[in-house]
Amino acid sequence: MKKSKYLFPEDYMADPSVHVFEDKIYIYPSHDRESGIEENDNGDHFDMNDYHVFSMDDVDSGEIKDHGVVLSVKDILWAGRQLWDCDVAFKDGKYYMYFPLKDQNDIFRIGVAVSDKPYGPFIPEKHPMMGSYSIDPCIFEDNGKYYMYFGGIWGGQLQRYRDNKALESAIIPENDEPAIHSKVALLSDDMLQFAEAPKDVVIIDENGKPLLHGDKHRFFEASWMHQYNGKYYFSYSTGDTHLICYATGDNPYGPFTFQGEILTPVVGWTTHHSIVEFKGKWYLFFHDSIPSGGKTWLRSMKVIELEYDHEGKIKTIEGLEDQQ
Repeated sequence: MKKSKYLFPEDYMADPSVHVFEDKIYIYPSHDRESGIEENDNGDHFDMNDYHVFSMDDVDSGEIKDHGVVLSVKDILWAGRQLWDCDVAFKDGKYYMYFPLKDQNDIFRIGVAVSDKPYGPFIPEKHPMMGSYSIDPCIFEDNGKYYMYFGGIWGGQLQRYRDNKALESAIIPENDEPAIHSKVALLSDDMLQFAEAPKDVVIIDENGKPLLHGDKHRFFEASWMHQYNGKYYFSYSTGDTHLICYATGDNPYGPFTFQGEILTPVVGWTTHHSIVEFKGKWYLFFHDSIPSGGKTWLRSMKVIELEYDHEGKIKTIEGLEDQQ
């Protein structure tokens, strides 16, 4: 069995979004810290307040460079609290960081910060993206177009919206009702706004029916998109059932047919990942809470090689068997 390895034992980093820029691996994690806030289902104990950037020339060697703090809550004019999972895209010589942050009314919005370098620093725009909400932005480029996938239920507040409009009261579906969907939207040419109203990312079963809220494989948070052999692979976390799963489709909007589990539960409540190809190999970046003794708000990022079978199915990685 392939073994994973920790990437930065000196500090707690989680939710690694990973891309290849300038022939290097760049990692954009959230930065966990001990805030003293009591655990709850809203995730208030995940009280992160800055981002670091990391780079690697070679995954197998394990050598990693910390480029330091590239964006902080204090730099953002509209900030309230909680810098959760971010992602970065490159277009026309600029790097765009997309980040979820609660505004001063404690509502998650998605902001943008810009840099000339993949390692920052990133300068935030004065306002969040118009019409943005929820968490976990993932940016996917396809034929020169850039799409944002986003959303997360519970603390991620996605249950507070339907058809991109805020509800008077949040609604979590019953177990026999269709699950809440992740969202996707094409970005504007300047990369600073949505070019369209966000659409549902529908995950269907083998019979073409949307996954139900009670299905342990339904979407919860942590959208990620990659391509392999011409197929679009939408992967995500199931949250309270602690899996990383994936579904495949023929275009960036889906629908996506459920295929299986990428990663079984790890130590710690959350599970959040990214998938990237580098130097002819595929890798799964993720985190667990083993180094902190199981404190789910103090997580450590890891990497393991990811493999496909001859049909293009991703081979499942056993999270608890791999405890390095």
